[in-house]
Amino acid sequence: MSHRFDLAQAPAAYELLAGDEPSMGILIRYPPTAEVNLEQQIRLDAAPVSKRAPGAPGISVIGAGNYASRVLIPAFKQAGAQLQTLVSEAGVSAAHHGRKFGFAAVATSAEAAIDNEATDAVVIATRHDSHADYVCRALAAGRSVFVEKPLCLSLVELEQIESAWLSAQSATDRAPLLMVGFNRRFAPQVVTMKRLLAGVSAPKAIVIHVNAGAIPAEHWTQDPQRGGGRIIGEACHFIDLARHLVGAPIESAQRVLLDSATADTASLQLRHADGSIATIHYFANGHRAVPKERVEVYAQGRVLSLDNFRVLQGHGWSGFTSQRLWRQDKGQSACAAAFVQGLKTGNEGLPPLDELLEVSRWAIRLGQTS
Repeated sequence: MSHRFDLAQAPAAYELLAGDEPSMGILIRYPPTAEVNLEQQIRLDAAPVSKRAPGAPGISVIGAGNYASRVLIPAFKQAGAQLQTLVSEAGVSAAHHGRKFGFAAVATSAEAAIDNEATDAVVIATRHDSHADYVCRALAAGRSVFVEKPLCLSLVELEQIESAWLSAQSATDRAPLLMVGFNRRFAPQVVTMKRLLAGVSAPKAIVIHVNAGAIPAEHWTQDPQRGGGRIIGEACHFIDLARHLVGAPIESAQRVLLDSATADTASLQLRHADGSIATIHYFANGHRAVPKERVEVYAQGRVLSLDNFRVLQGHGWSGFTSQRLWRQDKGQSACAAAFVQGLKTGNEGLPPLDELLEVSRWAIRLGQTS
């Protein structure tokens, strides 16, 4: 070990980890019984924080796991957000990624992000069972919110979120934004599909195939209390995609489950207010050699088929036959950019809140185990 710290000096250890000084190993000594109050926030004065551009919204992030660090944070930085406070429970991952991406500070307390006056919006990328609480706390503080899916795990939590947003709206001249990370509707080929479907007046039939892959029954995402199960936690993406492509509210829905130890292989059937239908085959019992996602739309004698967000083909569409991408694009960067732009200009171009609440409500109903 090249460095040793008492537990009360843990912030100094995190600063060392985030700094340039090399270390073979860092040992933190815990006291036998006494509780120690630790500093909950560390300024990264040495971090490469760019000068805040005029109009650049300040964003703080709660959660520094793989998806946040590999996808969300780079996307928000690329979109021009000013990165303020990064929070992780232990602090080590926040210190590492905070310096890497140029955050102004890192912390172990969500309040450090929510109460930061330089924070215009809070990005929530934590375990599913914490989403509702963080959303409500951020809205109560007057912050806009981008929350990774799912929005919440129960209908009670959904009511609490809606109430928190209404309270925040009434407390200010400009209502805070609330957005769920349903990125697929922002994928370039889905944008093309939506444009083509705008000229279709007849009801549509949509089939979405998802080769989701197996996750062990003991994994936290399968736990109804912590992860909500995979229909609430992941299939919500495709309920949102169907709702977006149809462009009409969901009136009814049902599911058929495979008889297995986990409720993660199912067919979901949606009926929409305009007479459209959508079937989502969310299967966890397939083979990984098969592409993960396929979307088909049948409408007025025409068909659109999207293979794994790489190849979009059209049959029967005047002036359109195909759109191919060099690499898969599920819309994560465009989703983050739309939110940052929304912070500057208002809700223009973002999914309507009532639509996000509707999708979340049906996902919860379809995913409930009892």
